[in-house]
Amino acid sequence: MRIAYTKTGIQLEKELNFLDKLVIDFSCILNTHKIKYVIVSGYISILFGRSRTSEDIDIIVENIDFEKFDKLWNDINNSGFECINAADAKDAYGEYLSNGSPIRFSRKNRFIPNIEFKFPKVDLDLWVLSERKEVILNGNKLFISPLELQIAFKLYLGSEKDIEDARYIYRLFEDKINIELLQEFNRKLKVESLFNNYLR
Repeated sequence: MRIAYTKTGIQLEKELNFLDKLVIDFSCILNTHKIKYVIVSGYISILFGRSRTSEDIDIIVENIDFEKFDKLWNDINNSGFECINAADAKDAYGEYLSNGSPIRFSRKNRFIPNIEFKFPKVDLDLWVLSERKEVILNGNKLFISPLELQIAFKLYLGSEKDIEDARYIYRLFEDKINIELLQEFNRKLKVESLFNNYLR
């Protein structure tokens, strides 16, 4: 795996796993439709080489109107994906996304792994969308959460797997992380003691 830093983000070259390929294919559709999105949570540590599995990839997508969503829905379904918890675009938009619930997309005829697709619900979701970071993965453009928030949020979740994710990202990027921003998120999420115990 090779990681390089640019003015706009991170360039990453690696042997792709099945989750990487899923994310690349789905992100390509979002990029084509010029829809703002950010990948968050567990996949980020996997993206950067942590060896573990995950059943889903969490993506926060900007609020879009139904007309734009309907076009996106059709393109997603024509690209080898299907929604596994909503019957059609109206159901997905009206019963799920508009009410703060996510929808899930998987490869056709495969329920796992899947993409959890959701609109922003809280201020932190809006912040991570506005401050997302670009990653060029083997020439493919993705957008991920700032690493400082990712580390603090994983500590906040608090399971052994989440703490190991936080530790992995921190150690990999320790010399690139904005430590003041990380400390700010640690304070906001009340994980300063966890950070000191597990990552220092």
